[in-house]
Formats: sequence, structure tokens, C-alpha cells
Amino acid sequence: MREVDPKTTSRARAFEMWMQSPMPMVTVVKTFDVTRLLKLSRRHGLKFNMLMCWCIAQSASRMKEFYLLPVDGKLIQYDALAVNVIVANKDGGINMCDIPFDNDFEKFAKDYNALTNLCATECRDFFDEDRVIVGTTVVKATELDVIVNQWSGRYANPFLAWAKFRKGFFKTTLPLSFQFHHVQMDGSEAVNFLNALQQEMKELIVKI
Repeated sequence: MREVDPKTTSRARAFEMWMQSPMPMVTVVKTFDVTRLLKLSRRHGLKFNMLMCWCIAQSASRMKEFYLLPVDGKLIQYDALAVNVIVANKDGGINMCDIPFDNDFEKFAKDYNALTNLCATECRDFFDEDRVIVGTTVVKATELDVIVNQWSGRYANPFLAWAKFRKGFFKTTLPLSFQFHHVQMDGSEAVNFLNALQQEMKELIVKI
């Protein structure tokens, strides 16, 4: 990670317009077809949330905007990416866990299982300070149309949230919200990411 001059990037105008905004976050919502992910989860005994995180990280890793993040009034360039999950621990609390993205699905799956288990059993957070973090959260107890994350002013990381998926006769759907800092990307890039994410969900082939 390193600081870069915004003027040398494609986000120069956005940095000038939105860096000092009191509310720079934008939230968009899309309903996804997760039929294939659910089938893969059941067929291979894989966690549905792990498959979701893989698709998110894989899609984000292909877009340069995800590697630029506004931090403390500066624009920081990262070289690697991780996806953050919230883990329920053995004491009834929660911990944060950063899963490093790797182009190897099997390695990502092993890291996901090992690190989330570590956080759950030892009741501690696991952070990867060297990677740009894509945040996620899941509300499993019920179906929700939209989840909008709070803006604390401390974190500008992109963030995705979803609840319980909806099973229909022919397909399973899942509303998902995506929050991002306007300095990092515009609506067109956000839409490109969501479209890529849906494609990844439909075309994912698991070899494990």
C-alpha cells in the first residue's frame, strides 16, 4: 500500500468533489440469482457464504477502482485485496475476519474455513492491514429487501450486505446492497461490478 497523487489517477475529479463530503457513501441494491451457488453449496458441502465471498472478491479483484481507497484525506493504492466477514464466536459475541483473496479457489476456501474457525474458537479478530478490504455482513434470521450500512466517517471501504435468500419454484434470489465511497468509484463502475458479480455467480465452476 502506498499514497498516490489523486491527479495521476482516473479518480482525480471525484477526489476533488467528494473527499470532503459529509456523506460520501453511495448505496445501490440489486436482486441476484443465486440458484447455482446454492446448488454448488449443497453438492460439494461448501458454505454458501464462502461462495458468496469468493464471487465478490473475484469480481472486485478485476476492477482497478477497488484498489484505490480514500484514507484520512489521502488516496491509497493497494496491491492486494481481502474480503471481511463477521464471525459468530463460541462465547456468543462476534469477531471480524479478513480473508485474503487468492486466484486459487481451493486455497481461498481453505483460508476461509481456517481463519473463520480461528476467530470463532479463539474469540479474536483477524485483520490483514496490507490489503484493501471489501466488507460484508449477513443477517441470516429473515428475508430483507435492503440493508444499508451506517457511515461512521472512519471506514471508507466498499461494503456488501444481504440476508436470507428467497427460494422460488425455478430459482433462488437474494437482494444485496452495495455501499461504496464516491471517491473510489462512480455509479457506472458500481453497476459494472454488480453485473460482473452476477455473471460470476452464474458461471462459477468449483474444483475442490
